[in-house]
Formats: sequence, C-alpha cells, structure tokens
Amino acid sequence: MNPAAPPPSDSGLADHVPADLEGGAAEERTARLAKIDAVRAAGHDPYPVRFERSATCAALHAAHDSLDAGAETDAEVQLAGRILLLRDQGKLIFATVRDGSGSIQLFVSRAVIGDEGFDTFGALDLGDWVGVHGTIMKTRKGELSVKVSRAQLLAKSLRPMPDKWHGLADVDTRFRQRYVDLIANDDARRVFEIRFGAVWAIRMYLHERGYLEVETPVLQAIAGGAPGARPFLTHHNALDLEFALRIAPELYLKRLIVGGLDKVFEIGRVFRNEGVSTRHNPEFTMFELYEAFTDYHGMAALTEQLVVEAARATIGRTQVDWDGHPLDLDPPFRRATMRDLVREHTGLDTHPSLPIELMRKYCDDLEIPYEDVWGSGKLMLEIYEKTTEHAIVQPTFVMDYPREVSPFARAHRDDPELTERWELIVAGRELANAFSELNDPIDQRERFLDQARLKHLGDDEAQAMDEDYVRALEYGLPPTGGVGMGIDRLVMILAGVTSIREVILFPHLRPEAR
Repeated sequence: MNPAAPPPSDSGLADHVPADLEGGAAEERTARLAKIDAVRAAGHDPYPVRFERSATCAALHAAHDSLDAGAETDAEVQLAGRILLLRDQGKLIFATVRDGSGSIQLFVSRAVIGDEGFDTFGALDLGDWVGVHGTIMKTRKGELSVKVSRAQLLAKSLRPMPDKWHGLADVDTRFRQRYVDLIANDDARRVFEIRFGAVWAIRMYLHERGYLEVETPVLQAIAGGAPGARPFLTHHNALDLEFALRIAPELYLKRLIVGGLDKVFEIGRVFRNEGVSTRHNPEFTMFELYEAFTDYHGMAALTEQLVVEAARATIGRTQVDWDGHPLDLDPPFRRATMRDLVREHTGLDTHPSLPIELMRKYCDDLEIPYEDVWGSGKLMLEIYEKTTEHAIVQPTFVMDYPREVSPFARAHRDDPELTERWELIVAGRELANAFSELNDPIDQRERFLDQARLKHLGDDEAQAMDEDYVRALEYGLPPTGGVGMGIDRLVMILAGVTSIREVILFPHLRPEAR
C-alpha cells in the first residue's frame, strides 16, 4: 500500500445500494440494515463467531419422528439453521429452519422465551441464520418441533429470499447465483446430491477392487490425450515456458501403467477452450481409468457396472426418463460397430479402406461439409456423427473407430484400418470413450507423425507430438485397457436434466449485464 495514500474509509458503505437491487428489494435491504444497527445497539453481535450445536435437523427427525402428536419431551437440543418460513400467531411464532441435512419447525412461545426474547425473534427475517436452544415436542397437528427457550441471530440476511411458492425461476440468475438457487430450489439440491453421490459410488466401487486413485498434472507442456480439443494456454514465469491446462489426464495415467501401477484412475477437472452450450462447459469433470492386462471389452464391462453402481447409489434404480426418453441403464448395453450403425441409419457402407472419392460423394450427397486433408476414416466419422449418433437413444457401445481419428488406440486385431475403440452413446450423446491402448512405441510415433502432417496441412484438431510419451512406451506398456467418462453427462442422465449447467455448481457464463 502507498504510505502517502489515505486509509480506506467505510463511511457511507451501509448506505450503498448494490446496482442489482431496485424498488422493494432495495427498501427491504435498507430495513434489514436498520435491524442490524438495533442488534448492535442492544449489545449483541449480528455475526457471532461460533455456535455449538448438538444435533442436525435430520438427526432430530430420525430420533423423534415416532413421537405421538401433542407429546413433549425433556430432550434438550441446540440447533442452527436458516429461516425459511415465519408465521406469527400472536403469542406463538412458528418458524421453519433448514440446515444442510433437512428442515424442522421451531415452536416459539412468549410464555416460554419471555417478552424480550419473543420480540427479538419476531424481528428476524426470512433468510436469517438462527441458533436455538430448546426441547423436542410434537404439535397437536403432528409436526415435530423444537420448543425454543433461547434464540440467537447467527447471520443477518440483507437480501430478501425468493418467493417461497415460485422459488428462483430465472435460469440465468439460478446459475449465476447458485448460492440462492440452493436456498430456494429443492430440485437444485437434489441434482447435486446425485452428482456427489455418483462420484462417491464410483470411487468406493473402484477402491474396493484395488484400483489406485492418483493425481496427474493440470499444467502440461503438451496438451495431449484428446485430439480435436483446444487448450487454454498460460505462461509459467519461473520456467519461462508456455503451458496448457490439461484437456485430458490420459497420457500421464498411461505413464503410470508403464511404471508398474497396473490399476489407476483419476477424477478431476479438465479444460477445453471451446463453446459454451447446454452440452459443453469449458471446465468439466472427467473420470479416467487404466488397467493393465485387459482390453476395450474389459473396459465395456467395467463401465456398465460403474453406471449401474452410480444409478443405484443415487436414485435407487436403473430405469430413468431423460428429455422424454425412457432409458434402460441395466446391462448389458448394446454393442454395434460404427459401420453397422451407419448402414442401419443411412443404407451406406462406410469404411476407411474405401476410395476417398466415394466417401466424399457420400458426404456431398448428405450435405456434410469436409476438409480436403481428411482421409476416408475421418469422413466415415463425420458421416456417423452427422447422421447416426443423435439417433442412438438406449445405451450403446459404438465399436471400432477408424485408425485416422484414434491416435492412441491400438489397431483392431481383425482389421488394421480400424482400432479397438468404443464410445458409449446414451440419448444421442457421448458418455464414455475407451480403447485397447496402443502400446507399440513405433506405431505410436508413426501416428504422432501422421497427426503432425495433418496439423501442417491446416488441421487444427490434430494431436501434437509428445516425445516423452513415446519414450515411456519404449520402456514397455503392457496390454492395457483405458476408459474416460464425463461425470457431468452421467449426472445429467441420472438427474433427468438437459443442460450441463444444471449439474455444475458454478458454470461458466457470459459477464453479467449491468
């Protein structure tokens, strides 16, 4: 700080009205600020440092829901929560509070808490955090309640809560102000309970079977493992080098297989500098797993089980409805080659070995644009993606991708023009991608060189050369299967939501309009 500069002043801060508030909301904030002044004038702190609670709402329901209507107990509790509902009935106030586990009613009687305590409680607002001491009871209507003997304001909410009947309805506001969304919308909390329950279920299933969870670099000198993905670039000042935020952890995880860690996985954030839509967020969560001595068939069986485990742990079933489609997540999932699926949907027979002129004619007839540098394998993929992928509803392993578009998958054991690779498609969207991993360092170097030639010819989606990865392969990568799955898309299916922003706590958005 400049010593000559005057110290910052808080003069007038309490009178400042945030730019996003107007009309009644601004007046409400002013009234609540006055209540803070009154609390301080009475010698109390409206933002105390600590409150010792003895129970949560869920624990109280679990222990006392069996009480008879009208019953009172001597069970003393200390509970804290946010006020969601207030009903003043003269000498009684009924309030609903919620903590992270659930909600419960507070029964506030003037005869019990006293005149001063009753008036102080009555001055609280919706959204305030309150800590109470009291005993457990059930009202005559059968509502489990805490009969309050003492109450303390724990944090004053300066802004009014969304209307309790309509919640927070504006979609942009919901995503931008997730903290309010979680307060106001039960469904938002449901979605994130599913999200983190699914991650927990996947972790536990793998830990119990001897898979080792690891961490690999987020800053990478070469962004590898996901051909076609555009990285975010940054500069490392100390090393004076350009780095990229990882687009996938794949190549580092396979280095660990080389090192003798034969069953590894990682759940972490990856970054792709691409469009923002209902299906894409530049920062998302990827699950990747690699296992020695298996292949892409082994990865298919494992992936089926992981989907089932996540579904049963979070929603208790494998039958879900998504965007009007009933989906059956119960294995086995269908397995079909890309070639066969394209034939089913278009009547065309596509294959990387077909003459480039014929594949281009197919694209022309279907009005599918293409680049001159693309070979028959890339054109086959384009035809599949534009005509077939979106029509696949039930979980389907699309098998055997062209070699040209799969630089890290080993050549198919029965057809060298193809690779042992599948993508799991559900409701027209890719959920997971797996290979029998390419472990021949000579073949891998040739694939990198092929990609380099494409990049030189103008293909921005081509994979960059990674000499250290080839060096690792020269030490010997055993037969290996690998799979990557988008956690966000899995949660979308389980939660029945159609926008990826619904399942990311803080999605990327355009700047807020002022």
